[in-house]
Amino acid sequence: MGKLLLVEDDELLAGEVRQWLEDEKHLVDVASTGKDALDHLRVSSYDLLILDWNLPDLTGVDLLQKLRAKGASTPVLMLTGMGTIENKVTGFESGADDYLTKPFHQKELFVRVKALLRRPASDIENVVCSGDLKVNTNNYQVTKAGKIIRLSPREFNLLNVFLRHPNVTLSSEFILTRVWPTDSEATGDVVRKYVQKLRDKIDSPGEGSRIKTVHGTGYTWSSDS
Repeated sequence: MGKLLLVEDDELLAGEVRQWLEDEKHLVDVASTGKDALDHLRVSSYDLLILDWNLPDLTGVDLLQKLRAKGASTPVLMLTGMGTIENKVTGFESGADDYLTKPFHQKELFVRVKALLRRPASDIENVVCSGDLKVNTNNYQVTKAGKIIRLSPREFNLLNVFLRHPNVTLSSEFILTRVWPTDSEATGDVVRKYVQKLRDKIDSPGEGSRIKTVHGTGYTWSSDS
C-alpha cells in the first residue's frame, strides 16, 4: 500500500491504471502533464512515481532529470511505448528505477509496483509494532495483543502514517497529503473524525489514547502508550 503519482496523458489508460491500483489498496493521484506533475510534487510526497515518456509539454525523461537534479529519491517506474534498448538505457541513465513497455498486463504492473514499494530484504515482512499493536503492511493485518482489529483502508493508512512518525506532531494538512488524494475535498474536520474512529478501534477502555491531540497543531502518536 502506498501513495502513488501516475503521470499519463492518455485519459482512458490513466483511468484504467488508476482503478487497477486503487483496487490494490493504493492511493493514486493522476497528472496529465509534466507541469501538473511538478505541481503535485510540490504539495505532496509520494512513495512511487509512474511516469509516461511522452507528455504534451515535456518528456518524462526531462521531468525525471529535473527531479533527480533536485535530489528527489522517489522510486520511478517508466511506463511507455518506447521500448528499444536505447530508450531503456536513456530512461535508466536519467534515474528511472524500472521500465514497463506498453502494452502491458496489469499483473506485471502490480509485480513491479510491489517490488519498488517493498522494503529491503532484511525487512521484507513490513511489520511495524507499537506496544501490543502489530501492523503488517504486506497483508494489511492489524492485531492488538494477538487479536485481529478490522480497519477500513482509510483507517489503515492513517494508522500507518502515525506508526511511521512516532512521537512527532503531525498537522492535519500533513495527514491529508498522506491519506487522502490531492484533489480530495477532505478537511481537518474529516481528519478529526477518522482519528476518533481509529481511537475507538485501537484504544483500550480506561487507558489513555495512543493518539494525542496537540491543540491548535495536530496529532502525535505516543509510542510509550
